[in-house]
Amino acid sequence: MSNLFRLIQFLLPQHFLSRFVGFLAESRFLKSVLIRAFVRTYKVDMSEALNEDLSEYKNFNTFFTRELKTNARPFDSNSNTIVSPADGKISALGEIIGAQLLQAKEHYFSTHDLLGGNHELAKQFNNGTFTTIYLSPKDYHRVHMPISGKLVSTIYIPGKLFSVNRITTEALPNLFARNERAVCLFETNAGPMCLILVGAMIVGSIETSWAGQICPSVSNRQILAVDYNSLEAPITLSKGEEAGRFKLGSTTIILFGQGAVSLDTKLKVNHPIKMGETLGHIINN
Repeated sequence: MSNLFRLIQFLLPQHFLSRFVGFLAESRFLKSVLIRAFVRTYKVDMSEALNEDLSEYKNFNTFFTRELKTNARPFDSNSNTIVSPADGKISALGEIIGAQLLQAKEHYFSTHDLLGGNHELAKQFNNGTFTTIYLSPKDYHRVHMPISGKLVSTIYIPGKLFSVNRITTEALPNLFARNERAVCLFETNAGPMCLILVGAMIVGSIETSWAGQICPSVSNRQILAVDYNSLEAPITLSKGEEAGRFKLGSTTIILFGQGAVSLDTKLKVNHPIKMGETLGHIINN
C-alpha cells in the first residue's frame, strides 16, 4: 500500500492540485458546508477558538488558520525553556549526527540538502539537535516561536509537494529536502535556530508574520534568500509569538547548534504535543 501511495503522488500534478485546493479554500463557495463537515469529521474543539461562531469565518482558510484564545496554549515563560512551536505529533527528534537528521526508520537526510545547499548555514547545525513535528488536518495550524529571537534571514526553497504523513515519511527518502519550504533563521540565547516550515500536498500556502505569503512564490521558482540582519529596526519575536501559519497541514522542523540545547527525555516519536509544551532547555555553558 505504501509503495502504491508513493507512486500515485509522483503521478499527480502536485502544484496544480495544491493551488486549486488553495483557491477553493479562499473562496466563499461551499464554505459553510466545508467548515461544518470538517468540524464534524475531525471533532474540532471550537471552545478553544477566539471566534467560536462558524458562520463568521469568511472562507475555509480563515477557519482553518483560526486564532485561539489567549489562555488556550499556556507555556513556560522561563527564558531557558524551549517550547513546541505547533500542535501536532513528533515524527522524529534527537541529535544531528554530523550533518544527518533522522527522517523515519532508516531514512536520513542532510542539513545541507534541507537548507537549500547553503553549506555555511548548514555547518552551524551539524552535530546539533532537531525536532520534527507533523501537523495533521485536525491540528491548530499557526506556528509560534519556540524561544525568543531576532530574525536573521529567510530562504524560500521551491520543491515538490509530497504528502508528509507517516506513510510517505517512512517510504520516501529525502522527503523534507524535496518539498517546498521556508527556512527562517533566528539568533537566540541558544545561538542560531532554524524554524523550517515544510509544504505538502494540498497545502495552499505558507505565510510568515513579517512577510505574508512566502510559499509558493508566485513569480519565482528559484531559491530566494532575504537578509533581515541589517535592518535599522530589527525584527524580533518573543517566545510564543506567532511566526507563521499553514493553509492546510504540513510539518515544521526546528534546528539548534551543537551543545546548545538538551531535549526533554520524556518526548518520544509519535508523541502528540501542543504548542507551548516543553521541548527542552538551553544548556548553560
